[in-house]
Amino acid sequence: MSQEKSVARMENIYKLDGRVPIGKAIPFGLQHVLAMFVSNLAPITIIAGAAQPALTQQEIAMLLQNAMFAAGIATFIQLYPVWKVGAKLPIVMGVSFTFVTILSTIAANFGYPTVIGAVIVGGCFEGVLGLLAKYWKRIITPIVAATVVTAIGFSLFTVGARSFGGGYGDDFGSKENLIIATVTLLTCIGWSIFVKGYMKQLSVLAGLIVGYILSIFMGKVDLSLIFSDGFVSLPRLFPFTPQFNIGAILSVCIIFLVSAAETIGDTTAMVASGLNREITEKEISGSLACDGFGSSISGLFGCAPVTSFSQNVGLIAMTKVVNRFTIATGAVAMLLAGLLPPVGHFFASLPQSVLGGCTIMMFGSIVVSGMQMIASCGFSQRNIVIASLSLAVGIGFTSSTESSIWHIFPSIVQTVFGENVVAVVFVVALILSAILPKNMEVAKLTESVEEGK
Repeated sequence: MSQEKSVARMENIYKLDGRVPIGKAIPFGLQHVLAMFVSNLAPITIIAGAAQPALTQQEIAMLLQNAMFAAGIATFIQLYPVWKVGAKLPIVMGVSFTFVTILSTIAANFGYPTVIGAVIVGGCFEGVLGLLAKYWKRIITPIVAATVVTAIGFSLFTVGARSFGGGYGDDFGSKENLIIATVTLLTCIGWSIFVKGYMKQLSVLAGLIVGYILSIFMGKVDLSLIFSDGFVSLPRLFPFTPQFNIGAILSVCIIFLVSAAETIGDTTAMVASGLNREITEKEISGSLACDGFGSSISGLFGCAPVTSFSQNVGLIAMTKVVNRFTIATGAVAMLLAGLLPPVGHFFASLPQSVLGGCTIMMFGSIVVSGMQMIASCGFSQRNIVIASLSLAVGIGFTSSTESSIWHIFPSIVQTVFGENVVAVVFVVALILSAILPKNMEVAKLTESVEEGK
C-alpha cells in the first residue's frame, strides 16, 4: 500500500493522500496562491497604513514579504501537522480580514508594536483553545456549523463584487475593470465547458492568466515594479519589538473567538464539499490550533493573524482537488514569494478585477455548500428556526445601511459585531441551539396538546 501511494498518479489529485506528478501538481497549487494572493496582502497594507507613528514604505514592503512567508509556513503545518497542531487537510492559510478593524484601531491609538504583541498573545490563546476543543466542541452542533458556512459565503459576496469592479481604487466600476472581470469570468466558464479531463479543474488559473494578459494590454499592470527590490531577500524575524497592552490583548482575543468560528465553518465546508464526509473532532482541534499558533508565528514576523481562506475553500468546492501534495506546491510558491521579492511583486501586480472575475462564482459555491450542509442536517422545525433566524439577524443587522443598530452598545461590541455577519450568525445560532427544545415538530406539539385534553 505504501509503495502504491509513492507512485505519482494524476488521479490522486482527487484523493487526500498520494503523490501527483510534480509538473501537473504545480498549476493546481499556483491556482490556490493566485486566488488568495492579493487578499493575503491587503490586510497588512490597511493596518500598517493606520499606524501612528506611520510606517515607511520600506517597512510596509518588508511586512508584505513576511506575510507570504508566514502564510506558507502555516499552510504547510495544516497540510503536514506538527504534533497536534494542524488538521492534515488541504487548507490554505492567509492573513485574516477579520482582524482589520480592531488592529487598525490599536495601531492608530497605541502604535504598530502593540499590534504585534496582541497578535502573539491572542494567537496562543486560540491555539490552546484548539488543543482543548474536545471539551467544548459539542456546543457547536452540525446545524450551527452549517449556518456559519452559509454566512461565510454570504459575507464574501460584497468582497467578490468589490473585486469585480476593481477594488478600492478611484476607478471602481470603470469600463476597463468591468471588461477585464467579465472576460476573466467568461474564460473560467468557457474552460469548464469545453476543456476535458483533469485540465477542466484549472478553469480559475486559465481565467487568471487570460485576465492578467488582457490587463497588461489595457495598461492595468505596472511591470516595472517587479524587480524594484532586488532578487533575493530573507524575511525578517521581529522587525518590531512587541509591546503588550492588556486592553489591546483582550480585544484581539475576542476577535480570535470569531476567527475560530470562521475556521470551524471553513474547515467543515471543505471536508463536506471536498471529501464528502463529516469533519472529525481531531481535525477541528488541529485546524484551530494551527490557526492560533500559526497566527503567533505570523506575529513574530510582524504580521497580522492568519486563518483559513474561504476563497480556497470555494476553489476546492469547485474543483474537488483535495490532494495535500498538490496544495503543498502552492505553499512552496508562497515561501518563495517571501524569499524572492520579484515573485511577490509579480503576484501582487494581479489586478483586483481579474480576481473578482474568478472569485465571484467561487464565493457562491460556498453558500451552496452551506445549503447542502443544512439540508443534510434535516429541515426540522428546530433547525429551520436556528438557520433562518441567525441568518436573518446576522445579514440584516450587519448590512451597511442598518449596521448603526449597534450604536447603543459599547465600542468593543460594535467592533466585533457591527460589520461582521459571521460573528453575529455564529452567536445567534449558538444561543438558539443551546436554548431551543430538542423536539419542536408541529406534529409532536399537537399530540401533546391532545394528550393534555
